[in-house]
Amino acid sequence: MFLPLRITKPLHFIGIGGAGMSGIAMVLSDRGFIITGSDIADKQTLQLLRQKGIRIFRHQSASTIRAITSGIQDTPTVVISTAVSDKNPELIAARQAGLEIVHRSDVLSGLVNQQTSIGIAGSHGKTTTSTLITILLSKANYDPTSIIGGMLPAVGLNGQSGKGSLLVAEVDESDGSVIKFRAQLGVITNLELDHTDYYSSFHYLILTLQNFANSCKRILANRDCPSLRDYFKADAWWSNNSTQGVKFAGLPILLNGNHSLVDFYEDGNLVCRFEIPLPGIHNLSNVTAAIASCRLHGIRLEELTSYFQELRPPGRRFEYCGNWEGRIIVDDYAHHPSEIKATLDMARLIIGSNCSPFSDSPLRLIAIFQPHRYSRTAEFLESFATALSSADQILLAPVYSAGESPIPGVSSAILGGIIESIKPNLVTLVAKDYEQLIQHIKTFTQPGDLLLTMGAGDLNYQICCQLFKNT
Repeated sequence: MFLPLRITKPLHFIGIGGAGMSGIAMVLSDRGFIITGSDIADKQTLQLLRQKGIRIFRHQSASTIRAITSGIQDTPTVVISTAVSDKNPELIAARQAGLEIVHRSDVLSGLVNQQTSIGIAGSHGKTTTSTLITILLSKANYDPTSIIGGMLPAVGLNGQSGKGSLLVAEVDESDGSVIKFRAQLGVITNLELDHTDYYSSFHYLILTLQNFANSCKRILANRDCPSLRDYFKADAWWSNNSTQGVKFAGLPILLNGNHSLVDFYEDGNLVCRFEIPLPGIHNLSNVTAAIASCRLHGIRLEELTSYFQELRPPGRRFEYCGNWEGRIIVDDYAHHPSEIKATLDMARLIIGSNCSPFSDSPLRLIAIFQPHRYSRTAEFLESFATALSSADQILLAPVYSAGESPIPGVSSAILGGIIESIKPNLVTLVAKDYEQLIQHIKTFTQPGDLLLTMGAGDLNYQICCQLFKNT
């Protein structure tokens, strides 16, 4: 059995700016722990961490280890993520110095397992569901601690240390570490094959999530997901398709480009109708999960409904970035075919309609996609092509490797060719680098377009830096 880490010493995070690291560091800093970190990438989170008094090193080398160990009585424990290579010079120096080295999941599970907690797992929607639960609990004066993978809209942070008894955490299945968590309430949003760099088969992924489910005191799961319905047992189910066999159901009455109208059921009984300022059926599923989580914690539905108009997604979830020469630029973290389909379906509700969250309704949908990891791109080439083909025009950036080596026959050019075979008349442009991508945007898009950047890499940052650098 996994024994949770008890945090007693200073912690040093290698790669502290990462989404999976910075939130943990913020919460522990707020709780009075001595935190340092290093990161060579230029990330917004580094400034937020500095504002909390956390010392950040912008290089990763043996000198960093010497700096954090000199003149102190308690040697720090070094925290790494799966993304930190064994060849990282700072990690090598930490091992040579005999420092204790732990995985980020050891630290996070140490927090989750020792506090009343809600752990959100699943292939898609974890970050949004975690955010929505946090918003509802905060509005209800529960003041939760939250550690998630995206920026909380109210505070601009992905980690906050509350004074209440509840902790809300997004738990990651990508590297198998989800089995370390024993939440009081485990929420599973859905399950699809992904992270094929770690999982050799979908069966292995199912077994891993079953292990997580069996470790939680209670499980809330999405009955609309066939894999969850077939392979999992839950203490409570939710659905957005039916009231049968579920405790909670949010059935859409109206879905348009800026809100959703919903009939909400408990135990098969219609209990209320409400509107949420979030478009898209995938967002409705996330909202239903958040409401159900709060209801299972005993919060009255009448109280929760008064907060629904304040629900907002986290950063990089259909996030408005600005208007460049009449083009609306929106960014989304979608990097799996199912996420791309859901995001494009939601965007399509806006195109040419009078129900738009923007001041003007865009007329064309331009998908700008950066494939993330060669392994994922290889596994889903056909599925990516099918999902993307619903756009009016496609621009493809080079694959973001995330540290992986290239795979022969896997590239954005190959993906572009498959799209053209599916839909020959769809304009699909493949850029060899960011400079050419920016030129394609300037040449082939026009005022009135919605430019939707998608991917888990740095596409949004690169595009916005180039297009808005003189504004």
